[in-house]
Amino acid sequence: MENEKSTGELLQEKLLLNRKNMGMTNDDDAEQAAQAFCEPYKGFLDRCKTEREAVSEIVRMASDAGFREFSRHTAYRPGDRVYYNNRGKALILATIGTRPIVDGVRIMASHIDSPRLDLKPSPLYEEGQIALFKTHYYGGIKKYQWGAIPLALHGVIVKKDGETLTVAIGEGEGDPVFTVTDLLPHLAQEQMKRPLSQGLKGEELNVLVGCRPFKDDKASEKVKLNIIRLLNEKYGIVEADFLSAELSVVPAFKARDIGFDRSMIGAYGHDDRVCAYTSLMAALEVSAPSYTTVTVFADKEETGSDGNTGLHSHYLKFFIKDLASALGGFAGHEVLSNSTCLSADVNAAFDPTFGDTLEKRNCAYLNYGVVVTQYTGSGGKYSTSQASAEFMAQVRRTLDGAQVSWQTGELGKVDLGGGGTVAKFIAALDVDVVDVGVPVLSMHSPFEVVSKNDVYATYQAFKAYASEA
Repeated sequence: MENEKSTGELLQEKLLLNRKNMGMTNDDDAEQAAQAFCEPYKGFLDRCKTEREAVSEIVRMASDAGFREFSRHTAYRPGDRVYYNNRGKALILATIGTRPIVDGVRIMASHIDSPRLDLKPSPLYEEGQIALFKTHYYGGIKKYQWGAIPLALHGVIVKKDGETLTVAIGEGEGDPVFTVTDLLPHLAQEQMKRPLSQGLKGEELNVLVGCRPFKDDKASEKVKLNIIRLLNEKYGIVEADFLSAELSVVPAFKARDIGFDRSMIGAYGHDDRVCAYTSLMAALEVSAPSYTTVTVFADKEETGSDGNTGLHSHYLKFFIKDLASALGGFAGHEVLSNSTCLSADVNAAFDPTFGDTLEKRNCAYLNYGVVVTQYTGSGGKYSTSQASAEFMAQVRRTLDGAQVSWQTGELGKVDLGGGGTVAKFIAALDVDVVDVGVPVLSMHSPFEVVSKNDVYATYQAFKAYASEA
């Protein structure tokens, strides 16, 4: 009799929303599956610290799974798998479904760029017999977080004759690393009076690259000359080649398990490569979908999605148009109007240290599963695309039907938080879209944190969405 539930308890179970029951799981098998799923994800993060590296790795993985480069002049059949590589910095995968493409496609769209420090066009200089790189930060960062940590140099240099050189220094066991210096506390009285946002200013994010002079009494700027000499010996470049380079400084950290229970992963670039990886794995595993699946890995989200590799451009629309033409001569806009999209991006996880920044009834929690964000934006929902009630109901049915652990969330309190994703650019193509992704601690820092259970639940969500009839 003591174990029988009261009328009120039964009514609560039937009528009230229980956020813990929506998401958090104590299933041992699910936790073991999450642990196993996240091991290769850590390797993916370590190999993909720039959008170019992510595209190269995804093309390799997709090619191994049977994807071939898309041609608008080829006829495709259900089960065929293609990819479109946009300038080596953005990518689209597609698996042809059994339903006519005019019924619409299922889009999963993440971004593969992350906040970082980019080298200026003329970066190398010497002062006080120290050689440094000038940088211009990319995306929304707390600048003070980038001082006094080990950094690696990644990117490409394209010489005037067209030769392309790939650079990755600071990741190997014997590689040197770089760093942005900070002022010692003994001399930082004035610096520490600055607002936190100016603890390190943009023009102070100078990367230390050497201090050994070239041994020549007549040469000037001997340390700078010695650095260029070393780069010339290794890569065959001269200083002018920096003018046609894309070089970025990123944290040299490896992805690591966090916590005594190893339940979390700390790494650079979870935003948004955690959604890129989970949607990729779903795309690779769904080999015979009903709806054609289109998996997008976009560039430039962290700076507004502009440029020809960002989703504010038309490359996704053009790809859908070409795909629709190759699959029966349908109009691209007709396909898009019947399509839906999961905008795959992260959200803020509740942090008890800074708990007053989030509204606890409507925020995401670590370990409660994938978070569905109906709208982003800021203030009065500016700069957002809000998912319709009808599409939210469809997503609920999909996730519950597949027994996926999920939750809902907003990005901070009203008038305090806010942020944007690629959702509004895809919605502008007349597509129903909602944000779905992983809750993150320390977002946009050099060392972000996610829960392994949430990563796995996000993969399950994308797989359920892509494979639904």
